[in-house]
Parts: sequence; structure tokens; C-alpha cells
Amino acid sequence: MSYCTFVNALPPDQPNVHRHYHDHQYGFALDDDNELFGRLILEINQAGLSWTTILNKQENFRRAYHQFDIDTVAAYSDADVARLLQDAGIIRNRLKVNAAIENARSIQRLQQEFGSFHNWLARHHPQPKEAWVKLFKKTFRFTGGEIVNEFLMSTGWLPGAHDPDCPVYQRIAGLR
Repeated sequence: MSYCTFVNALPPDQPNVHRHYHDHQYGFALDDDNELFGRLILEINQAGLSWTTILNKQENFRRAYHQFDIDTVAAYSDADVARLLQDAGIIRNRLKVNAAIENARSIQRLQQEFGSFHNWLARHHPQPKEAWVKLFKKTFRFTGGEIVNEFLMSTGWLPGAHDPDCPVYQRIAGLR
């Protein structure tokens, strides 16, 4: 079942984190490096969990990781790691916390070389998913095939976020 089909089957009269994410975030291009980094953090933290859990904690992640500010997260100390591992509002997994910090540092290196994380992505676009996965595994931590696929689809770098008959598909196409 596609995400569009899943969201359209939700009761229309009840607010739902999936509907908002589907209609306003999923598949929309992001060009702000901090927002791209934030989406990567969310996708990494979803591994092994439901996307509903992550969407419900999205604002907690934003707060806990200083609005996804790359430079701030890259400078995190052991005290910050301890703080994150005690924060019940996010996923308290040491591997995922450490990956966020190391990935912030990787993005800083990409920014130095390419001007921005966005420019790095653009330089490698387009390419098939398999090539993206290989590139991400070489560049970042905790980035398997599904994480990379969802990150790239959710940020508009890979097609497939929405069904062609989905109204959001048409809105996104109109933005390009």
C-alpha cells in the first residue's frame, strides 16, 4: 500500500500526524541544510520503529537537537550525549545519537567542500537509489538502504513519494 493510499484511508474528520506530514512535508524539496539534516535525523531514528512514533516526537527531536542546527550538534560533548540519552521525548538510542553527531560533522565537511549539504546532493543528482545508498554509506553513519531511500524521497531527490493521482503529487510538480 502506498503512503497516499494509507493517508487517504484515515478518517477525514480526525487530525492525524500522517495526514499533515503527507500533505505538507513528504516529497517537498528542502534546500535548507539544517532542515535536510533534521530529516536525516528523523529517518535514522525511525529504523526499527513506526513512522507514527517519529512524527509524534518530531518537535521533541527539533528541540532536543537545537532546531537541527548542524554546527551546534557537531559540537556536542559527552554531556550532550548524556542529556539526549535521558530525554524521554526522543528515541534514546546511543547509536542513533552518536550517528546524528557524526553526521553533523560529516555535513560540515561537505559544506566546506561543496558550499552546502544541498549542493552536495545536487552534484550527485540524478542517480539510481543503489548509487545513493553506496554514497551515503561511505559518507554518513547509520544510513542503510531504507533510510537513504526514505530520506531522498521525503526531501524530493528521488521520485515515488506520492502516487500520480494524488493531489499533493500535482502540487509538488507545480513547484518544480
